[in-house]
Amino acid sequence: MRVYKFSGSVLDSHETMAGLLAVVLVEKPEVLVVSAFAGATDSLVEIGKMAESRGSYSSFLERLGERHRRACLALLDGEKRSQAISKVEVLLTELRELLHGVSLVRDLSMRTLDQIMGYGERLSASIIAMALEARGLDVEYVESSTLLRTDSRYGSARVLEDDSRVLIRSKLPLPGKLAVVTGFMGSTSGGVLTTLGRGGSDLVATTIAAALDAEEAQIFTDSPGVMTAEAALVPDAFAIEEISYAEALEMTHFGARALSPISLKPVMAAGVPIRVRDGRHPEARGTRIVEKAGSSAYPVRGLASIPSLALLSIHGLGLPGVTGISGRMFSALAGARVNVILITQASSELSICCAIDPADLGRGIEALAEEFSSEISAGLIDFPSAEKELSVIAVVGEQMKQRAGISGRVFSALGRNGVNVVAIAQGSSELNISIVVQSRDRAKALGVIHDAFFLAGIRTVNLFLAGVGLIGSTLLKQIAAQKDKLLKHHSIRVRLAGIINSRSMVVSPSGIDVERWKEALDEGQPADMGAFVDLMKALNLPSACFCDCTASETPPAYYQGILEAAIAVVTPNKRANAGPVERYKAIKRVMRERDVVYGYETTVGAGLPVIGTLHDLVACGDSITRIEAVLSGTISFIFNGLGTGKSFSSLVLEAKARGYTEPDPRDDLGAVDIARKTLILIREAGIPLDFPDIRIEPILPDRLTKASTVAEFLALLPEIDAGMEARAAQAASRGKVLRYVSTITQDSAELALREYGPESPFYNLSATDNLVMFSTARYSANPLVVRGPGAGAEVTAGGVFADILKTAQSYL
Repeated sequence: MRVYKFSGSVLDSHETMAGLLAVVLVEKPEVLVVSAFAGATDSLVEIGKMAESRGSYSSFLERLGERHRRACLALLDGEKRSQAISKVEVLLTELRELLHGVSLVRDLSMRTLDQIMGYGERLSASIIAMALEARGLDVEYVESSTLLRTDSRYGSARVLEDDSRVLIRSKLPLPGKLAVVTGFMGSTSGGVLTTLGRGGSDLVATTIAAALDAEEAQIFTDSPGVMTAEAALVPDAFAIEEISYAEALEMTHFGARALSPISLKPVMAAGVPIRVRDGRHPEARGTRIVEKAGSSAYPVRGLASIPSLALLSIHGLGLPGVTGISGRMFSALAGARVNVILITQASSELSICCAIDPADLGRGIEALAEEFSSEISAGLIDFPSAEKELSVIAVVGEQMKQRAGISGRVFSALGRNGVNVVAIAQGSSELNISIVVQSRDRAKALGVIHDAFFLAGIRTVNLFLAGVGLIGSTLLKQIAAQKDKLLKHHSIRVRLAGIINSRSMVVSPSGIDVERWKEALDEGQPADMGAFVDLMKALNLPSACFCDCTASETPPAYYQGILEAAIAVVTPNKRANAGPVERYKAIKRVMRERDVVYGYETTVGAGLPVIGTLHDLVACGDSITRIEAVLSGTISFIFNGLGTGKSFSSLVLEAKARGYTEPDPRDDLGAVDIARKTLILIREAGIPLDFPDIRIEPILPDRLTKASTVAEFLALLPEIDAGMEARAAQAASRGKVLRYVSTITQDSAELALREYGPESPFYNLSATDNLVMFSTARYSANPLVVRGPGAGAEVTAGGVFADILKTAQSYL
């Protein structure tokens, strides 16, 4: 014995209706409850209001009728089609007469409105019944008003369960027949039609199923089942296979929309399972709701949220230790018809707050102000306060009981993404952790909590990339090449959410195809860094990361604001850390205060772990006495090649051809870039020096530095070949080599061309090697050395990629 129910949300297209009819023909349930067509009930309410005000409702009623006639044409043919259309016309005539009466008396009582709304189910169920009969089933149309006895609270009548059970059992099941039952309606003991409010058709189905001790009640809706989260906000949400009544009740109370919470009560008492199925894809299993669900691979069963609520609070020194304060508060709210969604009280008893519907806020404040007027007048309690534009998120699951770390994982995920928690409530059953957040953070909060529990540790980094030159484009190639392995082995996805270069920008919260980013950027809008950053902040995506792969001064001006918005920043751009010291300190302060990743490892040493090593030394209390470093892969390549028969100018041209130099090699040879890297090391080491304190020995004479064009510079460059070769020869005569080295101590910093012998780590450098040697209190006799390639798009982009992955904090 099975009871099926078609929700209005899937009675919105003839194709879906035909598919559902096919399901009934194959599976042959004994009872089918039918809702009104999608949107029909709302249309009937509006038509009723128009009739009351003597508005022109006829055209709207005709459109409603035409919709049902078209359904008859699509689902039936021949004589059955004519019979169905005739039935529709009879019902429309009755409805038209009822509306005419409303128009004459200019009064629309709730009792009359129930009569009007009931025609939605009468029309749809009549059509579905005839369509099934035309397909060969023995069908009987039944109005639920003859099965469910209710009180007389029109618009949201309460079902009288005992009386309804007797009625249902006296009329159902129909031996050998399918009963097609209207949803949404009941009737009083006097036979007056009532409607059951939102979710009323679900309630009709579950009440019938409970009364008949059905094997199962199946609800066909527009959702794949009870989802782990709202799919519109969390793309990775999926249907829960099995869930308990208690868990489903919590989730539906807090907004999960697969079915209504009131529909659970009858089947909970009778122990009848419910299955929620996707009406558009009925072949899927959906979600089964039972008394005791099987164990799940996840400690949390699902997330639900109410998008809009207000927080109403009372505070004051007159609250602690006073018996009955909570009772008075909630009695006053109940008297004002204010429904309380969530309650939380500070252990100090200095405040009590509750979440309510924003529409009830005015009544709630007024009720509390009146109830506590004497205490407010005496200054013992403050006037009731309110906070709006809030949402509540419920983390639900019976497996959370007695399981340590659940709350920690929730709040860690929220904190890492800058989501402020306004209030928290958790019952002693540990079935539900309810969290109140700002409404603007609702989608982000759902996303990060869902990631934390349901994606096997998978973290999605939403990447916004500035600059797609050599480093940026290489980074995108690496992401595209690594994405499958990254997901499989490290549980991380990098979703490209935005790109900007000097000409264009494009933003897509759902993701840009990382292999077709050029086309997406070409179709974007004109570049505006301020607008790009503002949009990135406004989207408020979880685990967002801004990656600056430019060498421009423009993006660093936004770093502080980006970090304040809880968006990670990753960059090889040296201008922020080597720029004004006040900005550098502000960025680092925000990074610490907001606990947001600021990754800049590649600002010194490309992909080498130079910054990280220095951080570890300082954090562990070691004392930096001296840093010596070759910090330019380009200049390293040039000086490593001297003495091999190649001239200085030819080595510069070779470095340029290999892509090691900037477009203008003077940007490298002028040592300004090396000085910036040196200043970054100084600041990260905590040494009290600044840019003017760095002494720089120039590599190039002024005549070459001031050449008007790159071509002129390159033409003049051979002028210094002889001098460089002579200096290299002198060093070689002493068994040494030339290296351009930054030397930092606690009271000085210098960039100079020096000679090094075989005893030095600098002697054996090759190709584009960088080398940083840390002499510290702990590494005094044998300095700590970091060495490796310091130039090239691949290693630099790889270092940037690693910093992006670190923003996920889970890939190790």
